Amino acid sequence: MNFDLTDDQRMFQDSVRGFAERHLRAGALERAHRAEHPHDVGRLMADQGLMGITIPEADGGVGGTLLDAVIAIQEVARVCPRSADVIQAGNFGPIRVFAEYGTPAQKEKYLRPLLAGEQVSCLGMTEPEAGSAVTDLQTSATPDGDGYRINGTKVFNTHGPYADIYLVYVRYGPGVGGIGSVLVDRDAPGFRIGKTSRFLSGEEWAQLYFEDVFVPAGNVLLGPGGFKKQISGFNVERLGNCARSLAYGQLAFETARQWAMDRRLFGRPLCEFQGLQWQFAELKMRLESAQLLLYRAALSGGESGIPTQMDTAMAKHSCNQVGFDACNFAMQVMGGMGYSDESLIEYMFRKTRGWMIAGGSLEILKQRIAEGVFGRSFDQRPPRAG
Repeated sequence: MNFDLTDDQRMFQDSVRGFAERHLRAGALERAHRAEHPHDVGRLMADQGLMGITIPEADGGVGGTLLDAVIAIQEVARVCPRSADVIQAGNFGPIRVFAEYGTPAQKEKYLRPLLAGEQVSCLGMTEPEAGSAVTDLQTSATPDGDGYRINGTKVFNTHGPYADIYLVYVRYGPGVGGIGSVLVDRDAPGFRIGKTSRFLSGEEWAQLYFEDVFVPAGNVLLGPGGFKKQISGFNVERLGNCARSLAYGQLAFETARQWAMDRRLFGRPLCEFQGLQWQFAELKMRLESAQLLLYRAALSGGESGIPTQMDTAMAKHSCNQVGFDACNFAMQVMGGMGYSDESLIEYMFRKTRGWMIAGGSLEILKQRIAEGVFGRSFDQRPPRAG
């Protein structure tokens, strides 16, 4: 069994790394501490063919594989962590749903400007009373003429305060079969963006309010019964989370390694202290193991392009945990400089901590893995009365 990348994949990897070094290394620290979306980076990546890597050429994409997209995200993240968010949004998440299920008219209106790096989208999924248990969502879609009226609220989103288009999970009727999604434009009457809040990572979010928002039939992405299609694509989005978490951990590891060789304590380089040597050794093994799990998950999609739930859960848990642990360790090794915003370490520490919650918490992932182990699902809800 060959664990190496192919020659073509290595050439692509080198190409993306070279692009990142030339265009993104300068200003990487400044970008990490700016709240606004770097539209200039999005347009630059679009010109480079790094947006829509996995989207078919017929829809304006590149027609590559999930592994290609993972490679690109990791190479960008190792040079400019903030820019990795841009390439993630251009390949995974709502943009994949547009490409997979959108009508030709929807793709022309929404997908084209997203692939060009001109606009960004926001996924409205989490609600005040529906987080990990997303099937408990209450935002309703009520028939009205040739469309629907949307009422409800969403929280904890990416790009919420400044997105151009919102992909919103809604309930057409009861049960899982009643869930689907609609597309809401930023300027739609009745749609309101609440007060901007900030995560620990520095990323901004806002509560989204839908008050009798009319959505025409042409803006229905998935009708009743669309939930399982949407959530299966969520495994793909998790790969972007994995790739960034792991790449941040790898960058933190290399930064700390160089620091340990250069920094002296009691007249000796830090790397000569066995207490640090063993911690570096442990992290190296875990980072390499997580990389293999990530590659396996990316390849497990096969012709469908959708990785298996089990492989994705194991990869995300491993990448999230070791990515955070590596950043945490690097901060400890580097002391005050690691804790300061004069380095990228503290930024990556904050970001990786958030990914242990977003996109499926570590606890939820363990539950999915256990279901794979035993070959059955385990309902966490209490038994119904009667």
